[in-house]
This record gives sequence, structure tokens and C-alpha cells, in this order.
Amino acid sequence: MRVRLGNGYDVHRFGPGDHVILCGVKIPHDQALMGHSDADVGMHAITDALYGALAKGDIGRHFPPSDPQWKGAASEIFLRHAVELVRNEGYEISNVDCTLVCEYPKIGPHAGAMTAALAKIMDLPADRISVKATTSERLGFTGRGEGIASLATAALISA
Repeated sequence: MRVRLGNGYDVHRFGPGDHVILCGVKIPHDQALMGHSDADVGMHAITDALYGALAKGDIGRHFPPSDPQWKGAASEIFLRHAVELVRNEGYEISNVDCTLVCEYPKIGPHAGAMTAALAKIMDLPADRISVKATTSERLGFTGRGEGIASLATAALISA
């Protein structure tokens, strides 16, 4: 059996708005995340973890922010593409672990819905996906409430 691991990291700043989209779930909030696409920081980190496990670069290589067709795009498009590459390369996703770093919004009440959304997009059982959160103890840009960061790890096994 062949095993491959990948890590992903993403960050987006807050700006005007009334919700954030995290791991495919729309959460009411007094600000929005700014980005070229829908700025789903969790889904971006997971997508990059999958690309990394395959040594296929990152989201920017596959979906350049300089290309206007991706302006405002749903991050589900990026994740589905990465999952398709995983399968085309002869692997399956063993598990995904995603950590969201923010002071707010609180992630706990939404983690189950996030896991379910990701499971549906990736066509995986929910028990192979972990979504959790931590704060940065009010330190740095996330601690000051200027944005949200996300880290993700993906493990692939030969199909």
C-alpha cells in the first residue's frame, strides 16, 4: 500500500459583510471573509492538502486568481477538482483533518454541519473528516479578529 500525506494552509482577512463561509457552511457573522473566490479558508486548506499529497502544487496553480472566471467562485469547485485528481492518480482519501484558527465566529456549533458538507463534496464517510477550531489566545491577526486561518492535513492511500 502506498501512503501520501499533504498539508494545506490558508488565511483570509475580514471585511464588510454579514456571513462567512467555512467548510461549505454559511455562518451568520458581522463580517465576511475577503478573497478572489468565496474565501472559504477551511476548504482552501483542505484542497491544498490534497494537491500537496499528490505533489500537484496549490489552488493558485489550478485556479489562478488572475483568471476572472474564478472571481466569486464557490470553493466546492476547487475541492471537487482536487478529489478528482486524487482518484485519477490511483489514490483514495484515507482521512482529512482541518483546524480553523479564529476568535470568532465560534466553530463548535457548526462543526457537524461542516463535516457533513465536506463529506458530501468528497464522497467520504463523515468519520474520516475532522473539523475543529482553536483560538490564538488573542495574539496575532487572528487574535485581533482581523481574519481566519486554517490548517489541514490529508492522508491518501493507494486504491
